[in-house]
Amino acid sequence: MKRWIYALPVVGFAVLAFFLFRSLWSGAPDVLPSALIDKPAPAIGPIAMDTMKPGFDRADLAAGHVTVINFFASWCVPCRMESAQLMALSKIPGITIYGVDYEERQAGAGRTFLNELGDPFSRIVTDPHGATGINWGVYGVPETYVVDGKGVVRFKLVGGLTADAMTQQLLPEIEKAKPAS
Repeated sequence: MKRWIYALPVVGFAVLAFFLFRSLWSGAPDVLPSALIDKPAPAIGPIAMDTMKPGFDRADLAAGHVTVINFFASWCVPCRMESAQLMALSKIPGITIYGVDYEERQAGAGRTFLNELGDPFSRIVTDPHGATGINWGVYGVPETYVVDGKGVVRFKLVGGLTADAMTQQLLPEIEKAKPAS
Protein backbone atom coordinates (compact mmCIF):
# COMPACT_ATOMS: atom_id res chain seq x y z
CA MET A 1 0.00 0.00 0.00
CA LYS A 2 2.88 2.36 0.68
CA ARG A 3 4.40 1.74 -2.76
CA TRP A 4 2.19 4.42 -4.37
CA ILE A 5 4.01 7.02 -2.28
CA TYR A 6 7.19 6.24 -4.24
CA ALA A 7 5.32 6.81 -7.52
CA LEU A 8 4.14 10.33 -6.55
CA PRO A 9 7.43 12.11 -7.40
CA VAL A 10 7.58 10.33 -10.76
CA VAL A 11 3.98 11.26 -11.59
CA GLY A 12 4.58 14.85 -10.43
CA PHE A 13 7.68 15.12 -12.58
CA ALA A 14 5.82 13.70 -15.60
CA VAL A 15 3.00 16.26 -15.21
CA LEU A 16 5.48 19.12 -14.85
CA ALA A 17 7.50 17.92 -17.86
CA PHE A 18 4.32 17.68 -19.94
CA PHE A 19 3.34 21.31 -19.27
CA LEU A 20 6.86 22.64 -19.74
CA PHE A 21 7.25 20.72 -23.01
CA ARG A 22 3.85 21.94 -24.24
CA SER A 23 4.81 25.57 -23.50
CA LEU A 24 7.56 25.34 -26.12
CA TRP A 25 4.86 25.63 -28.81
CA SER A 26 2.51 28.07 -27.08
CA GLY A 27 3.65 31.17 -28.96
CA ALA A 28 6.14 33.94 -28.47
CA PRO A 29 6.31 35.20 -24.87
CA ASP A 30 6.91 38.78 -26.03
CA VAL A 31 3.62 38.96 -27.94
CA LEU A 32 0.99 40.36 -25.64
CA PRO A 33 -2.54 40.11 -27.00
CA SER A 34 -4.77 43.14 -26.86
CA ALA A 35 -8.47 43.05 -26.13
CA LEU A 36 -8.81 46.24 -28.20
CA ILE A 37 -8.05 44.72 -31.59
CA ASP A 38 -11.03 45.22 -33.94
CA LYS A 39 -12.85 47.34 -31.34
CA PRO A 40 -13.45 51.11 -31.23
CA ALA A 41 -10.56 53.08 -29.77
CA PRO A 42 -11.00 53.91 -26.07
CA ALA A 43 -11.29 57.43 -24.75
CA ILE A 44 -8.25 59.69 -24.81
CA GLY A 45 -7.79 62.42 -22.24
CA PRO A 46 -7.82 65.47 -24.54
CA ILE A 47 -5.30 67.48 -22.52
CA ALA A 48 -2.64 68.77 -24.90
CA MET A 49 0.89 68.13 -23.66
CA ASP A 50 1.78 71.80 -24.17
CA THR A 51 0.92 74.76 -26.38
CA MET A 52 3.26 73.71 -29.20
CA LYS A 53 0.95 70.99 -30.55
CA PRO A 54 -2.80 70.43 -30.23
CA GLY A 55 -4.23 67.51 -28.33
CA PHE A 56 -6.59 64.91 -29.77
CA ASP A 57 -9.56 62.81 -28.72
CA ARG A 58 -11.48 59.78 -29.95
CA ALA A 59 -13.30 61.82 -32.63
CA ASP A 60 -9.93 62.72 -34.19
CA LEU A 61 -9.18 59.00 -34.52
CA ALA A 62 -12.32 58.48 -36.62
CA ALA A 63 -11.52 61.32 -39.03
CA GLY A 64 -11.07 59.03 -42.05
CA HIS A 65 -7.31 58.48 -41.98
CA VAL A 66 -5.12 55.79 -40.43
CA THR A 67 -3.46 56.99 -37.25
CA VAL A 68 -0.46 55.60 -35.42
CA ILE A 69 -0.58 56.30 -31.67
CA ASN A 70 2.62 56.02 -29.65
CA PHE A 71 2.70 55.99 -25.84
CA PHE A 72 6.07 57.37 -24.72
CA ALA A 73 7.81 59.00 -21.75
CA SER A 74 11.04 60.92 -21.27
CA TRP A 75 12.19 58.50 -18.56
CA CYS A 76 11.78 55.49 -20.86
CA VAL A 77 15.06 54.18 -22.33
CA PRO A 78 13.42 52.17 -25.17
CA CYS A 79 11.48 55.35 -26.09
CA ARG A 80 14.80 57.07 -26.72
CA MET A 81 15.97 54.15 -28.82
CA GLU A 82 12.83 54.13 -30.99
CA SER A 83 12.79 57.88 -31.64
CA ALA A 84 14.77 57.60 -34.90
CA GLN A 85 12.25 55.07 -36.25
CA LEU A 86 9.32 57.30 -35.31
CA MET A 87 10.99 60.25 -37.04
CA ALA A 88 11.47 58.14 -40.18
CA LEU A 89 7.84 57.00 -39.98
CA SER A 90 6.65 60.60 -39.68
CA LYS A 91 8.30 61.43 -43.02
CA ILE A 92 6.30 58.78 -44.92
CA PRO A 93 3.42 60.50 -46.76
CA GLY A 94 -0.07 59.56 -45.61
CA ILE A 95 0.92 58.43 -42.10
CA THR A 96 -0.36 60.46 -39.16
CA ILE A 97 1.32 59.93 -35.79
CA TYR A 98 -0.20 61.04 -32.51
CA GLY A 99 1.63 60.83 -29.19
CA VAL A 100 0.59 60.18 -25.61
CA ASP A 101 3.10 61.44 -23.03
CA TYR A 102 2.62 58.73 -20.42
CA GLU A 103 3.03 59.27 -16.66
CA GLU A 104 5.66 61.97 -16.97
CA ARG A 105 7.50 62.52 -13.68
CA GLN A 106 8.46 66.17 -14.22
CA ALA A 107 6.52 68.97 -15.83
CA GLY A 108 7.99 69.85 -19.22
CA ALA A 109 10.12 66.71 -19.42
CA GLY A 110 8.15 65.38 -22.39
CA ARG A 111 8.78 68.55 -24.44
CA THR A 112 12.48 68.52 -23.51
CA PHE A 113 12.66 64.88 -24.63
CA LEU A 114 11.04 65.67 -28.00
CA ASN A 115 13.16 68.79 -28.53
CA GLU A 116 16.28 66.72 -27.95
CA LEU A 117 15.42 63.67 -30.07
CA GLY A 118 12.91 65.04 -32.58
CA ASP A 119 9.15 65.39 -32.54
CA PRO A 120 7.39 63.00 -34.95
CA PHE A 121 3.89 63.74 -33.63
CA SER A 122 1.29 65.98 -35.25
CA ARG A 123 -0.78 65.96 -32.04
CA ILE A 124 0.18 65.10 -28.46
CA VAL A 125 -1.79 64.59 -25.28
CA THR A 126 -0.54 64.04 -21.77
CA ASP A 127 -1.52 61.17 -19.51
CA PRO A 128 -0.08 62.27 -16.16
CA HIS A 129 -1.76 59.62 -14.00
CA GLY A 130 -1.99 56.76 -16.51
CA ALA A 131 -5.80 56.77 -16.89
CA THR A 132 -5.62 56.82 -20.70
CA GLY A 133 -2.99 54.10 -20.59
CA ILE A 134 -5.29 51.94 -18.48
CA ASN A 135 -8.14 52.43 -20.97
CA TRP A 136 -5.83 51.37 -23.78
CA GLY A 137 -4.36 48.40 -21.90
CA VAL A 138 -0.83 49.79 -21.82
CA TYR A 139 1.57 47.42 -20.06
CA GLY A 140 4.43 49.89 -20.18
CA VAL A 141 5.99 52.36 -22.57
CA PRO A 142 6.67 52.37 -25.41
CA GLU A 143 3.60 50.91 -27.04
CA THR A 144 2.34 51.72 -30.51
CA TYR A 145 -1.17 51.27 -31.92
CA VAL A 146 -2.61 51.46 -35.42
CA VAL A 147 -6.14 52.88 -35.62
CA ASP A 148 -8.07 52.82 -38.90
CA GLY A 149 -10.00 55.78 -40.33
CA LYS A 150 -13.19 54.71 -38.53
CA GLY A 151 -11.52 54.83 -35.12
CA VAL A 152 -11.09 51.05 -34.74
CA VAL A 153 -7.88 49.66 -33.22
CA ARG A 154 -6.24 47.29 -35.72
CA PHE A 155 -2.80 46.55 -34.25
CA LYS A 156 -0.70 46.87 -31.11
CA LEU A 157 3.09 46.74 -30.90
CA VAL A 158 4.52 46.29 -27.42
CA GLY A 159 8.04 47.56 -26.86
CA GLY A 160 10.38 49.77 -28.81
CA LEU A 161 9.88 50.29 -32.52
CA THR A 162 12.94 48.79 -34.21
CA ALA A 163 13.74 48.93 -37.92
CA ASP A 164 12.66 45.28 -38.26
CA ALA A 165 9.43 45.82 -36.31
CA MET A 166 8.63 48.82 -38.48
CA THR A 167 9.15 47.05 -41.81
CA GLN A 168 7.86 43.62 -40.85
CA GLN A 169 4.97 44.51 -38.55
CA LEU A 170 3.96 48.17 -38.33
CA LEU A 171 4.02 49.22 -42.00
CA PRO A 172 2.11 46.12 -43.19
CA GLU A 173 -0.52 46.73 -40.48
CA ILE A 174 -0.83 50.37 -41.54
CA GLU A 175 -1.41 49.23 -45.14
CA LYS A 176 -4.06 46.73 -44.01
CA ALA A 177 -5.84 49.45 -42.02
CA LYS A 178 -6.12 51.79 -45.00
CA PRO A 179 -9.51 51.81 -46.72
CA ALA A 180 -9.78 49.82 -49.93
CA SER A 181 -9.62 52.05 -52.98
